[in-house]
Amino acid sequence: MNSLLIDQLKMLELKHEAEKQSIATSRLKVYYGWAKLGKVRKRESISVVFENEAGVGSHHRMGKALTKLQETVFERFQTADEAKDAESHNRVFTEYSIFMDDSKIKGSLARALHFNSESDKNNVSKKVRLEIAKRLSAAYYAKHPDYKEPIRQLYLFEE
Repeated sequence: MNSLLIDQLKMLELKHEAEKQSIATSRLKVYYGWAKLGKVRKRESISVVFENEAGVGSHHRMGKALTKLQETVFERFQTADEAKDAESHNRVFTEYSIFMDDSKIKGSLARALHFNSESDKNNVSKKVRLEIAKRLSAAYYAKHPDYKEPIRQLYLFEE
């Protein structure tokens, strides 16, 4: 009788442990925004920050660290594939940047948004990617009201 009860308890524990893991991975967030420039950061870039621990972005101390990193314009939850990468990291946040002065982008907001959208295409739907691009461009135009897309002579031959 005891062995049967112990087996049932173990099965129940394994079932709830699997549920806890799936809840924890689905609560990880991704923050999109523009990197804040200062003494350390000198280059303007799109900043994409991934949480590696659930709920740290909403914590008041970590929220301050996040606001020092970037001006957040969009948040979404990570997919299961993205959350798998968080298990191997030992940091609270992981940041990826798309620099505006990169040789492939050359100061073009449209190309920077295109590269950001392409990097998310395996994990994010087209509708959400368009919303992210819309918010990022609105924030950029708010800071740079006189911005015009650069004219590139060799545009046809670069790709």
